Amino acid sequence: MNISLYIFLVIIFVEIYHVFALHFSLTFRLISYICMLDLITQYCYSTILYSYLYESFFAMKQNNFLNSLTKEELIKLIEAYSKNWLAMDGVWFQSIERKFGMDEAMHHDREAWKSFTITEARRIKQFLGLPEHAGLEGLAKALQLRFYANINNDEIILGKDNKTLVYRTLECHVQTARKRKQMEYHPCKSVGIIEYSGFAKTIDERITCECLSCYPDITDNSCCCAWQFTLNE
Repeated sequence: MNISLYIFLVIIFVEIYHVFALHFSLTFRLISYICMLDLITQYCYSTILYSYLYESFFAMKQNNFLNSLTKEELIKLIEAYSKNWLAMDGVWFQSIERKFGMDEAMHHDREAWKSFTITEARRIKQFLGLPEHAGLEGLAKALQLRFYANINNDEIILGKDNKTLVYRTLECHVQTARKRKQMEYHPCKSVGIIEYSGFAKTIDERITCECLSCYPDITDNSCCCAWQFTLNE
C-alpha cells in the first residue's frame, strides 16, 4: 500500500474516533446532567411538599392552642413574647460589643433597625387597616402596638393642631438592665433616629421625626428619651 494512502487512512480513522468519542462523551454528560436535574427536581418537590405539610400541621396546632387561651392569657403571652424579643435584641448586641467593642455593635444595630422598623410598621399598619396617609393619629395607634409598648413605660402627646406628636419613654428597660449590670448606657440616639424616622415614614410618608432628647444627648431629665413627629402637608 502506498505510504501516503496509509497515513491518510490512519488520519481519517483517528478523526472518526475523535468524533464518536466526543459524541458519546457529550451524550454521557447530557444523560448525567438530565439524571442530576431529575434528582434535584424530585428533591425540591419533596422538600417543598414536606415543608408545606409541616408548616400547615404546625400552624394548625398553634392556632388551635392559641384559640383555647383566654384574653388575659393571650395578653400575658404577648408580654412574654415582647420580653423574649428584647432579650434576643440584647444578647446579639452584647455579643458583638464584648468581642469588637461598642462602635462595631452600634453599626450592626443601626443596620438591623433600618430593615426591622419598616417591617414592624408595615405589619402593624396592615393589622390596624390604616390608610396610606394615616396621619399622626394613625401613628399614635401604631406606636402603641410596637413590641416596646409592652415593655417600656411611655406616653404619647398629640398636639392640639394635629401637626405634631411627641413620644416620650419614661422608663427604658434596656437602659435599666444595663445600669443593673453596671454597663455603660446604650448610646441609642443614632439608632433611635433610624428607628423612629423609618417607622413614622412607613405609617405616613409625610411624617418626619426629630430627636428631642436621647442618650448620649440628654436634654430632658424627666424621661429616658423624647421624639417629636411632624406632619408635613
